[in-house]
Amino acid sequence: MAAVMEKKNERLLHPISTAELERRWSAARKIMRAAGLECIVAQSVNNQSGCGYFRWLTDNPNAGSNPQTVIFPVEGPMTIVQQGAWGRERASDGKAAPDRGVGKRVFSPSYPSVQHTGFYDADIVAGEIRKAGFAKVGIACPATWYHSFGARLAEQMKGVSIEDCTDAIDRVKSVKSAEEIEIVRRTCAMQDEVMRRVTEFIKPGMKDFEVYAYAQYQGQLMGSEGGIFLGSSGTLDGEPAAYRPRSQMGREIRKGDAFMLLVENSGPGGYYAEIARPFIFGKAPQHMKDLVRLIVEAQQATVKRLVPGASFPEIFAAHNALMRSRGKHEEERLYAHSQGYDLVERPLVRHDETAMKVEANMVFACHPEVNTPREFMTICDDFLVKADGTQERLHRTPQEYFEL
Repeated sequence: MAAVMEKKNERLLHPISTAELERRWSAARKIMRAAGLECIVAQSVNNQSGCGYFRWLTDNPNAGSNPQTVIFPVEGPMTIVQQGAWGRERASDGKAAPDRGVGKRVFSPSYPSVQHTGFYDADIVAGEIRKAGFAKVGIACPATWYHSFGARLAEQMKGVSIEDCTDAIDRVKSVKSAEEIEIVRRTCAMQDEVMRRVTEFIKPGMKDFEVYAYAQYQGQLMGSEGGIFLGSSGTLDGEPAAYRPRSQMGREIRKGDAFMLLVENSGPGGYYAEIARPFIFGKAPQHMKDLVRLIVEAQQATVKRLVPGASFPEIFAAHNALMRSRGKHEEERLYAHSQGYDLVERPLVRHDETAMKVEANMVFACHPEVNTPREFMTICDDFLVKADGTQERLHRTPQEYFEL
């Protein structure tokens, strides 16, 4: 496709540059040509996990949970299928955001929560692929597709060769460009400021949900596009302050309580980072200070191993060895991972991430934790891996217990 001319749209907040989009398109098409693929199909079904492949190709976010699907061809403009009026189509010259690189949008009033509409989008996508005469189709992260779409698409494309190209796309998408790194920096700076403002706002007598509503509001004012907020208040000698969802944030904060705040929102431009810090309304007892010291030690031990060429299973094993040596449990979930348009994206720092190695310009969230019925502690920050083997902490908030 010829270079796309830049046009400004005053309604759009923080679009990626056209040059960055063209870099991605060029990388994707290099993968496609090497594999003989004539198009890639990617779908977005929510705005914090699974949107990444679709947005990486289109710079179009997802406002909710209605599916958006892109047909990205090896030559020519993209086609997007999305929720809208029956049988409508809208052509575009592909020059102006939000339609850069897009030649056509096709609409259908389909919803994942309404079963009988579950095949509408797949029929449109299959029809567009047949119309174009594509014989070999790549699919990007079908784990993010809703089931009835994927099942119907496979049924409708019998006779078409389908190849999962997710791993190849992941290898490109996980290494951030200079522009993407600057976007992540903006997200981290926004989260640092959210944390600062919360320390001035929070006080005993508030309900947990009031604190999280305030944090979300402050992030939105500074350009955040979406995300989740977890945590709660708790006592020092009973049920600990831990990650809890919005539905469990009804407790009132009391003097002497501990409080855990996790901010996992996207910043201006849609890139995710995450930061977590513990608070206490009074003086932190020594055992909690010791837990913070252990968590920061564990985080730093992992981060220093994030050097180009390093093995993720080996980093994971070293972390577990450290935690065992301190008399704590091994990691049971996921304590470090890359981030981008998705809150969690590959690579994962875990035993099952065997196909990828650490590379320069990857960005990782690292949040080791101690999590038992009697105690909970974590510190979370984002880090940039540099080519010289060093790492940069992108958050600036002090790594400590906030005594309020």
